Amino acid sequence: MTNIKNVLITGGAGFIGSNLALKLSKLRYNVTVLDNLSPQIHGNQPELTSPLFRSILETDIRFIYGSVTEKNDWICALADQDAIIHLAAETGTGQSMYEIKKYINVNVGGTALLLDILTNEKHSIKKIVIASSRAIYGEGKYSCFEHGVVFPFQRLEENMRRGDFECKCPKCAKNVKLLATDEESKIYPSSIYGITKKTQEEMVLTICKSFRIPAVIFRYQNVYGPGQSLSNPYTGILSIFSTRIKNCKCINVFEDGKESRDFVYVDDAVAATVLGLEKRQANYEVFNVGTDSPIDVYTVAKLLRDYYNSTIEVQISGNYRIGDIRHSHADLSKIRMLLDYKPKISFMTGLKNFCNWVDQQDIQEDKYELSIDEMKEKGLFK
Repeated sequence: MTNIKNVLITGGAGFIGSNLALKLSKLRYNVTVLDNLSPQIHGNQPELTSPLFRSILETDIRFIYGSVTEKNDWICALADQDAIIHLAAETGTGQSMYEIKKYINVNVGGTALLLDILTNEKHSIKKIVIASSRAIYGEGKYSCFEHGVVFPFQRLEENMRRGDFECKCPKCAKNVKLLATDEESKIYPSSIYGITKKTQEEMVLTICKSFRIPAVIFRYQNVYGPGQSLSNPYTGILSIFSTRIKNCKCINVFEDGKESRDFVYVDDAVAATVLGLEKRQANYEVFNVGTDSPIDVYTVAKLLRDYYNSTIEVQISGNYRIGDIRHSHADLSKIRMLLDYKPKISFMTGLKNFCNWVDQQDIQEDKYELSIDEMKEKGLFK
């Protein structure tokens, strides 16, 4: 859209946000970043410990320290903006199951503040792009031999306790076969995080359609790559595993190790987001962003160990977390057709890039076990 020049990115100092800010700046957009520099993600001294944040400070990108839960911060950041890319959110699915108020306040409340301003006060916003998540699908789309396409409910703990981690047909309770989940699939979030993203989507599309502000929703799969936080124990499986390996600690692979994720390289996620900002075909649409190629977690753990030339143990424990999904597999037909999007970075290439970057970083303190202890105390880790 040629009438967009000034772009506000909330959460723009984060992993996806900072990469996106730098890309848009190179494309000659005037970029403003609003971020609260959460210590969980950035550490206590982000200007020293976060290379991506430092790179933002070294450009002409405007940085505003603030929170999406504060109206005055929104009003300051929105001044003279043409478009908003709203990435700011609390993102850990496991943590969301016991930090409920925080997740609701930031993900739902922060978005509500934005929409309240847009509907009640003067502004210059011509487009909104929202970061949603694969988490809204819950278990996603499957095929039952007897009943065809089905959308399983959250897995039963009694089955997982017996070591049966497969999704079941909601009609006959038999095992089902994974299919790629498209945007028309039923929405069955199995975590508070997923629920907040579902609510956020509905709020944005409802208000933006009513007030004729073009909106685009991206349901990102597992985004990874150089610059991802290595100190956050609540999200980012590649970072969590890498930090454990660098600290010479074994990797505990949950369930039976066959659970899988659709990993998408950060450059591809950024490219999709730019298409959503620039193309009219994206207006009022919802898109998956992934690679259409899920990989099981046990394989990921072994690949990381090999890349780092480590001898740590990769053990399949049978542990599980309440709220986790079995598989994620994005159907990319819609984004390919409407936006001509195609992921360019294969997982093996992206993993090599990520590991090479990790090798150049200081070893971070491994806080993973503390996060697991928190879940155990709440009865959410078995």
